[in-house]
Amino acid sequence: MRDIMLMVRRSLSGALRQPAALIPNIVISVFFLFVYNAGLSSVAELPGFQGTYLGFILPVAIVSAAVGGAGYAGQAIIRDIGTGYFTKLLLTPTSRLALVVGPIISGAILLVSQVVLIIVVALTMGLKSASGLFGLATVVVYAFFWGMAFAGYAVWIALRTKNAAAAQAGTLAFFPLIFLSATFVPLDYITVEWLKVVATVNPTTYVFAAMRSLLNVGWEPNVLATGFAVVLATATATGLAALSQARKATQLTK
Repeated sequence: MRDIMLMVRRSLSGALRQPAALIPNIVISVFFLFVYNAGLSSVAELPGFQGTYLGFILPVAIVSAAVGGAGYAGQAIIRDIGTGYFTKLLLTPTSRLALVVGPIISGAILLVSQVVLIIVVALTMGLKSASGLFGLATVVVYAFFWGMAFAGYAVWIALRTKNAAAAQAGTLAFFPLIFLSATFVPLDYITVEWLKVVATVNPTTYVFAAMRSLLNVGWEPNVLATGFAVVLATATATGLAALSQARKATQLTK
């Protein structure tokens, strides 16, 4: 735990020295929130729609922030590899788990700060949470674990390719998951059969559903449990993949 906390602190310090690198991700997410809410808010008038469209589209802005922000964890490792510092870390007694988990947790913490800002913007736009303040806090928890999942993938790509451009391109591969989901309308409203099938098996759909339940409906145990299981399983899978790649890098170094 000491090694992990040291690596988290180091990664956060590096990010805070370059705050301008985090601004574009926040701006893009807020831009999505404004544009989608303004252009598609009439969807809330469809029969059977629950809550407001602002509460429906907010998770899209949050998840897009997760995709964009997760790349920072991978880029931090790429910089260490480029300078040779990562090789030096591999030669120390530092836990290999800390070398991987530290940047992942750091990326998720940075994401949480961005999500809080996005939620504040949504509140100024008139957002009313059906589950209250505690529900908003739970949305942030989902965002944290989903950020862990994306950051784990980014770290795995970074360790595997050792190339900044390839790591960035690999992170962008997650964006289709956002749009091949129940992104702009509820799943029941999707009429194109192939898209409905893809959205049903897309894990992002269940993350959206959990957040939307908290914002527009209230506490739905089954929906929330499914969403949490999805984010936890995805974060575990990507984290294990990153750790495995770090062990291979250690073997190569030896």
